Amino acid sequence: MSFSDDEIDRYARHLVLAEIGGPGQQRLKAARVGLVGVGGVGSPAAFYLAAAGVGTLRLIDDDAVAASNLQRQIVFTTADVGRRKTDAGAEALTALNPHVVVETRPERLTPASARRLLDGCDLVIDGTDDFATRFAVSDACLALGIPLVSGALGRWSGQVAVFGGRPCYRCLVPAAPPDAETCARVGVVGALAGVVGSLSALEAIKLIVGTGEALTGRLLIYDGLAGTARTVRIAADPACPSCGG
Repeated sequence: MSFSDDEIDRYARHLVLAEIGGPGQQRLKAARVGLVGVGGVGSPAAFYLAAAGVGTLRLIDDDAVAASNLQRQIVFTTADVGRRKTDAGAEALTALNPHVVVETRPERLTPASARRLLDGCDLVIDGTDDFATRFAVSDACLALGIPLVSGALGRWSGQVAVFGGRPCYRCLVPAAPPDAETCARVGVVGALAGVVGSLSALEAIKLIVGTGEALTGRLLIYDGLAGTARTVRIAADPACPSCGG
């Protein structure tokens, strides 16, 4: 797989990195990453993956841009309010890097549609904010053998984890909490989305290139108010309905 002169200039800082270089950049160009949710996590993650030269990005979201999104979903502008997130996102990502192919799936991911929407992806980033969708994404990735990067945030804290078989997301969250909080209800500081989205993109790049120690089976918890981060290991649940047994 060759690079144009523009791509060589564009990815110069990757090409001189020992952990990426030409072979790693070729892996990025050959990869297809699915982003479930072009929101607080998916928006900055998509920007950095496009800038990094991931060959194909698949945007999966049935929502339209609202003015309240603009505080943290940096892929959109005021002029995008009312447009489909997938359309507006594809336009912004193509403007950033015309070498990236952007596939749009303007529909809601459900247990019935998850495998179809994610089939063909080499890696998936889930930045959705409801547990039903997260469970559907996890189950589909497990069935299809696709690594999953999961990012979440609220108020001043966020978390990122990587799942590649056992343990799976359901081992971490067996059932939707009855008092689950949403950003719309409890709020979120906008810059936190940049932190979690960037960390999600970074994990994706490491996995695609095959370098470093990914957060596979681990959960990174970031406290924006305290300025601290810690990582805990996720235990596989023998009774997990998805990956147990």
